Amino acid sequence: MQIITEPDRMQSISETLRLQHQRIGVVMTMGALHEGHLNLVKLAQQRTGTVILTIFVNPTQFGPDEDFHRYPRPFEKDAALAKASGVDYLFAPTPELMYPVNCRTSIDPGPIAGEFEGRSRPGHFSGVATVVVKLLNITRPHIAVFGEKDAQQLAVIRRVAGDLNIGTEIVEAPIAREEDGLAISSRNIYLSSEERQRATVLFRGIRHAEQQTGMGRRDLDVIAREVEQLILSVTGSRADYVSFVGADTLEAAETAVPGNVYRLLLAAYIGTTRLIDNWKYVCA
Repeated sequence: MQIITEPDRMQSISETLRLQHQRIGVVMTMGALHEGHLNLVKLAQQRTGTVILTIFVNPTQFGPDEDFHRYPRPFEKDAALAKASGVDYLFAPTPELMYPVNCRTSIDPGPIAGEFEGRSRPGHFSGVATVVVKLLNITRPHIAVFGEKDAQQLAVIRRVAGDLNIGTEIVEAPIAREEDGLAISSRNIYLSSEERQRATVLFRGIRHAEQQTGMGRRDLDVIAREVEQLILSVTGSRADYVSFVGADTLEAAETAVPGNVYRLLLAAYIGTTRLIDNWKYVCA
């Protein structure tokens, strides 16, 4: 595995690989690698001949009161995991190289980024969209694999890649979960042992929604309120948002229509740690 830090060199390597007819897959991360990230690598390996893993804690997607400076950065451990997983190139640039002096261009993803995470974290998706496009231009992949857990991010990236004719296939990977259902996340390390147990309420909320829709209920707005009340019933927890939306449009959905696909989007604070999760529902 080669570790690359300079964008120009990574771009040159990718161009050479393309000229050699190598199919390239990229997995973008902010480090603190876990099983979920490694699952993305496995999926990329199944679809391509060369896998590039990027590690970059992107400052432009963090708000002023968020955890940019304390976000975990165990680079040596991450590099060892990447190498053991068969990653071919680890691209780990510095903020100064990604955003040189006088770098002023940013991307506005439009209305799809305005609600949910976009409402709770103003400017977040502009930062995400900008860095993803930069990384796609640098790594020049045929496919880019993103986890389903960040459902709105996935929708934003698909929209931006399509609108800007990027030419990279955006591949969705299933959510990786712990045995008790908690979605695996780098931010789970912020939870105390007691909060870790409480955090399973998000998955219990998903199970409740799954059970209720399985019984034939189509009043999605009411089910979402029931899930929110379940979250609020846990000590030290508060819901940021709980809503069913159209899976592609992310527009709020009140009543399920047969044949349509929806997502239940959840974000909640467990203590001071903010967690997200989601569930895809196909109405029969």
